Amino acid sequence: MDFAFDHAQHDRAGHLRKNDAWRTPDVKVLVIGGEHVPTVDGSGLRWISIDEAPEGEWIFLGIKDDVRYAAVMVDRVPDEFEPASLRMIGPTVAPDEASLAVHAVGIARWHQTHRFCARCGAASEVAEAGHVRVCPVCGAHHFPRTDPAVIMLITDDQDRALLGRQPVWPEGRFSTLAGFVEPGETLGDAVRREVMEEVGVEVGDVTYAASQPWPFPSSLMLGFFGRALSHEIRVDENEIAEARWFTREDVTEMTASSELLLPPNVSISRWLLQQWHGGTIHGKW
Repeated sequence: MDFAFDHAQHDRAGHLRKNDAWRTPDVKVLVIGGEHVPTVDGSGLRWISIDEAPEGEWIFLGIKDDVRYAAVMVDRVPDEFEPASLRMIGPTVAPDEASLAVHAVGIARWHQTHRFCARCGAASEVAEAGHVRVCPVCGAHHFPRTDPAVIMLITDDQDRALLGRQPVWPEGRFSTLAGFVEPGETLGDAVRREVMEEVGVEVGDVTYAASQPWPFPSSLMLGFFGRALSHEIRVDENEIAEARWFTREDVTEMTASSELLLPPNVSISRWLLQQWHGGTIHGKW
């Protein structure tokens, strides 16, 4: 099982970002409104020509198979383009198009919340084909941010998996634990700290597994496997309402009966679970 957005499929061609060098009549354009993208029948992405594109700020995405791709940012994708959230349709989008779309959505979400200079407060301007904002007053350059977050499947000496449920989730919905990396912290230490804070379980060895860009709005999910050194669970009752250890048999039987609801295939969380489980996990939330 693959998860969405896991491989870059296009050449970002940064050398074409200056002075609109990327802009040619045959550029394929994706209209972006926040995390919403235009679709064809609610699934595959809808690309239009540069002449058909609405007014907006531009992002040059790159080149694939000698074709140039760009995105234009708007407040709202027009209804006639059948807009949908990229996080919802991720599994239905071809990998090469998903690579372009996750690039576009990540940049667009950053622009939405960084329109003013963090140094002097003046309105900043888009530059370098959407990959920089420049302050015309103090000259500061601002670059898109990515927030590193760890997401981890913790197992114990009985090879049980530790899963938690957030307070806003319904009964039966569980996932792997996750949290943001703090300044001055290694990734392994972030895994150990987050697990201890959320469920009171001590973690020893931590092994990197895979990563997933998650531009909703600006995270890079860094997936890990970790080995528990303790078993007792003490939930913080703030971020986690319930946590428990699951055997493979528990997961197989409880997902089959819908007693246990796990993350969808779009998420690296589901992939981590599948790597540990090795068998059939039924259903999704």
